[in-house]
Amino acid sequence: MTAFSTSEKTTSQALPPSDSRDRVSHWLKSFQDNVCQGLEAVDGAGKFQEDSWERPEGGGGRSRVMREGRIFEQGGVNFSEVWGKDLPPSILVQRPEAKGHHFYATGTSMVLHPRNPYIPTVHLNYRYFEAGPVWWFGGGIDLTPYYPFEEDVIHFHHTLKSVCDAHHPEYYPTFKLWCDEYFYLKHRNETRGVGGIFFDYQDTQGVLYPVSYPGSQLDTPAARRSEEVGAVQNRTWEELFAFVQSCGNAFLPAYVPIAERRHTMEYSDRERNFQLYRRGRYVEFNLVYDRGTIFGLQTNGRTESILMSLPPLVRWEYGFEPEPGSAEARLYDVFLKPQDWVNWSNH
Repeated sequence: MTAFSTSEKTTSQALPPSDSRDRVSHWLKSFQDNVCQGLEAVDGAGKFQEDSWERPEGGGGRSRVMREGRIFEQGGVNFSEVWGKDLPPSILVQRPEAKGHHFYATGTSMVLHPRNPYIPTVHLNYRYFEAGPVWWFGGGIDLTPYYPFEEDVIHFHHTLKSVCDAHHPEYYPTFKLWCDEYFYLKHRNETRGVGGIFFDYQDTQGVLYPVSYPGSQLDTPAARRSEEVGAVQNRTWEELFAFVQSCGNAFLPAYVPIAERRHTMEYSDRERNFQLYRRGRYVEFNLVYDRGTIFGLQTNGRTESILMSLPPLVRWEYGFEPEPGSAEARLYDVFLKPQDWVNWSNH
């Protein structure tokens, strides 16, 4: 694939407010608090243990991990904010105009690995970045079921669509496509799960996704839709910040009802072994493709916090093939292919 040259894209944008970093940092920490409280209430037994840390080059964070809960076998909800003068290569490839500037990056990320195979794993990350004249918001949320139920996936996507639609009608259909493409294991030729929404590099230039950045893939459904939509006019820093907050606040309503419906379902060694096998895909994605993992390691972040997203137990099996007609086969045949979940009819 080819990409537009750097000279073809506009680099001017409105500067953020003078207190942007304090405001985003304050909200992300508050968001972390609310999520942890909500998940502890759902689990009923597990508690998050906090581990605060400092980064020698500047910044730090607080990692919160729950182990051996009633519902969640392991889960982490992390906050970090880091700053420094050496931008990681992964940023410079996308935004070369940031070169030579000090950077600031903050975000809250979460991964939950439930014990019951009928409850999906869920991932979330919302973040903010500044470097000189460059700034953007990014993030998203996606669901990774092992034994999925249509009603759960539909509920998850409808909740996200409602939040997106309140801010712009093009957000959900565009960010849903980007999520399907981002959480994709190229070496397996399959999606990681049933998707959600994903966006990055959101600023006042108005592009729903930066197909013009170096290395961008142009001939994909998500890229083509972004080009068709074009620039979203008159967006401000405040509007984008409000959108990210709305997305974050939608997490508990999107996920908790699923966990509450499924946590009492009985399962056998077969379902548990398949869950552990599919968790291997999660490990593969996070170590090979995940931008947050790459950014954290390239900026000398805290390794324990970066890799807290990995499951506590996992297995690989050589040449696994699901039995035709089985529940495991339906995961591959239906749910690991991008679907229009908000308009889904039973197949």
